Amino acid sequence: MRPLAKLTSIRAKLGSTIVFAVAMTLILVFFFLAYALRDSPRDSELIKMYATARGVATDHLPTLPAETSIVYRAADGTEQTQGPKVSAELPVFTDQTPHSGISGPFEYVAVPKLSSGVVEGTIYVLRPAPGQGIAARLAATFQYIETQWWQLLLAGVIAASIALVMARLLALGMTKPLREMANAATKMATGDYSQRIATPSKDEVGQLAAAFNRMSGELDSVEQLRRELVANVSHELKTPITALRAHLENLLDGVEKPDPATLEIMLSQSDRLTRLVEQLLELSRLESGDLPFEPRALPLSSLVTDVVSEVRVSRSDREVTVDNQVPLELDPVWADPERVHQVLFNLLDNAVRFTPPGGAVTVSAQRQNGSCEVTVSDTGPGIPPEHLPRLFERFYRVDSARSAKDGGTGIGLAIARSVVEAHGGHIRAESEVGRGSAFTFDLPVAPRESDRRNE
Repeated sequence: MRPLAKLTSIRAKLGSTIVFAVAMTLILVFFFLAYALRDSPRDSELIKMYATARGVATDHLPTLPAETSIVYRAADGTEQTQGPKVSAELPVFTDQTPHSGISGPFEYVAVPKLSSGVVEGTIYVLRPAPGQGIAARLAATFQYIETQWWQLLLAGVIAASIALVMARLLALGMTKPLREMANAATKMATGDYSQRIATPSKDEVGQLAAAFNRMSGELDSVEQLRRELVANVSHELKTPITALRAHLENLLDGVEKPDPATLEIMLSQSDRLTRLVEQLLELSRLESGDLPFEPRALPLSSLVTDVVSEVRVSRSDREVTVDNQVPLELDPVWADPERVHQVLFNLLDNAVRFTPPGGAVTVSAQRQNGSCEVTVSDTGPGIPPEHLPRLFERFYRVDSARSAKDGGTGIGLAIARSVVEAHGGHIRAESEVGRGSAFTFDLPVAPRESDRRNE
């Protein structure tokens, strides 16, 4: 288990991490500082040795430090020793300047003994010289730490306290958006998708908050679409059911007779209800991927010709010209013929229904990189720009009254989008009010026969 796994808040984890990092940094800094200053006690000892030598030279002998020897060498070469016996060749000095150095295993300080300004001899104060190896250096380092431990400890406590306070202050700003997101997620779990997180931060927490807001907005939109879908489905189903019920009640009450005209009206309502249910089921299967596709190399020109003929027959009363401008030499597309037929029929039928008499509807296609773009354009009244982003949503209608009158269900374009996207393409709409609309979708071009054999 990770060391910080038991801590229940990010502030505690952040504070512990910073304090630990500061502590480790201080330990390393203090160690290297002690290593650099390991000889500072030695300098103090040298000063004491100078003081001792000066005292002997002026006949004021201080207390002799432990492991310290005093050697007096007269001008005639005779020596007198006080303290532990030393065996070292001491250098000879004849000037009046103090000297220090190392001779053999001893460290010394030499001070001249003067009499009326004349050098009578030299006073040497000696002690064992410190070691020079790595072990000696480390020993001197730890010895320095032992003498200065309380200063180091005090500095560490102050630094750690400052780091802990700063960590808590920083954590407040860092964890506040996270706490807000946790609270917002709890509310979203109950169905409240209006939650948003406000943070000026541009770091990872700010990016997470922005992603959370996008997710919340998308969920809010999905929930709104779900409610609209339920309301629209209820309305669309209620309309033909209500009409059928009214006619049936009239027949039972004797208000209407079961003549062909009444039965035809009831049959048309029944057909509308059946068509709506079938389209809803088909759209559901398309979006869930349960509807099978059988793509093959499909000559687009011949398929458009068939669809144009069907639309001309079904909408012969519209007095609208439907023109096929798809080149015969256009490369085949790789698609399911039945599904592409469905898309083309929906787009052409919509274009003919909304184009006034005397207008024209045109189907064209062109090769665009590795795909084929198919465009259905008309000379109708056009679509206002505010409606374009929602054209392919379920039950969305630009002119609800006219669509309902013509028998439209508002699902055809949603099915067309699902079919095109299932082929790996994209469908879009462009329009200019008063000049007509153009619906364009792309399909993949069929691979060459040799390429299909090699797959």
